[in-house]
Amino acid sequence: MIDEIESSLHPRVQRRLVRELAERCYEREFQVIMTTHSPYVLEELPSEARIYILETDQTRQIIPGVSPQFAMTRMDDEAHPECDLYVEDEGARILIGEILAYHAKSLFPRCAIIPYGAASVGFALGQMAANGRFPRPSCVFLDGDNAPAVGCALLPGDDAPERVVFAKLAKENWRHLWTRIGRDISDVIDACSVAMTLSNHHEWVPNAANRLMVGGNNLWQSMCAEWVASDLNKEEAKKVVQPIEDSLARL
Repeated sequence: MIDEIESSLHPRVQRRLVRELAERCYEREFQVIMTTHSPYVLEELPSEARIYILETDQTRQIIPGVSPQFAMTRMDDEAHPECDLYVEDEGARILIGEILAYHAKSLFPRCAIIPYGAASVGFALGQMAANGRFPRPSCVFLDGDNAPAVGCALLPGDDAPERVVFAKLAKENWRHLWTRIGRDISDVIDACSVAMTLSNHHEWVPNAANRLMVGGNNLWQSMCAEWVASDLNKEEAKKVVQPIEDSLARL
């Protein structure tokens, strides 16, 4: 057991130490339990190895599988926007940001969008939101391929965000995506179409981005912006916006 494993260590050394410990655990079949406030340590650990102790209203809840972003945001004492939006991953963060930017501009600067990691974390956070356990307005969103859960809203579409956005844009020949990212339309069609042949939808964006020589987040944000502007109707957008407005109304 190691308390504050990052103490006095350079970030590069923190990463090396965690990797070395992981190798020793594998070779000798033992377990290391550590505490940390370091994003560098957290990023080296697999999801199942991260456990966060969440304290709210003088109670404690143990949440496994959290993302480094979630843990660091919860540990941060700096001022944050009025409402916390919890989403599964970076892709969902970008998508919901584009939905707010297009359909609810006034809400966007009032919200902090925080990826939490595994869907199981979202279920736990949803229960907390439903029971009023957060100290300030909070909304929990699950990807559309999840079943409805207590305290959680679903992102638009009945599938993972990548599948929803890629499929719709593909039917429309990728619309104006090529102008948004500054690439030839034939290259965009080829790269995105090839990416969709991969079995793991999480690989679609990085695969297409590599082929197009653009950043993955830049490509995904452009795709989300194009999809939101052309295909997401007001009724579907309202399913995202309404829970946020309701939470803020309770301030």
